[in-house]
Amino acid sequence: MKSIPEPVAGFLRGKRIAVAGVSRSKGQAANAIFQRLRQTGHEVFPVNPNAAEVEGERCYPDLTSVPGPLDGLVIATHPRFATALVKEAAARGIPRIWFHRSFGTGSVSEEAVKECQARGIEPIVGGCPLMYCGSVDPVHGCMRWWLRLRRRVPG
Repeated sequence: MKSIPEPVAGFLRGKRIAVAGVSRSKGQAANAIFQRLRQTGHEVFPVNPNAAEVEGERCYPDLTSVPGPLDGLVIATHPRFATALVKEAAARGIPRIWFHRSFGTGSVSEEAVKECQARGIEPIVGGCPLMYCGSVDPVHGCMRWWLRLRRRVPG
């Protein structure tokens, strides 16, 4: 694999990561991200206000409810929730936020990205940890290559 862009490498060096947007229904992007981060040694906290448990783990209704410090947040929700999540992350002192996006809008909200920048949070806009974390499957490797050409993922 080619070198990982520094914002992505910095995010993945974090050990305690929350994933907002996990679902009670398996097969969702956020659930796949949650699972991969766990498989690669991260302590991961699912966040969904409508679920008590996801993927066999306790689910938290918001970032405030997650115990202890967090090194990063993956936002894999509808973009309309992104700004509120950034504000919660800022209150928690979370230094990095990854906005999930592949081919469509994904979770990216321009307002939320500006909010990150205003609050000193490093935003990663586009792609997802599955394109960089652990052994990358051929589908995500191809997606990373294509989205890099389109400048829709880091580096």
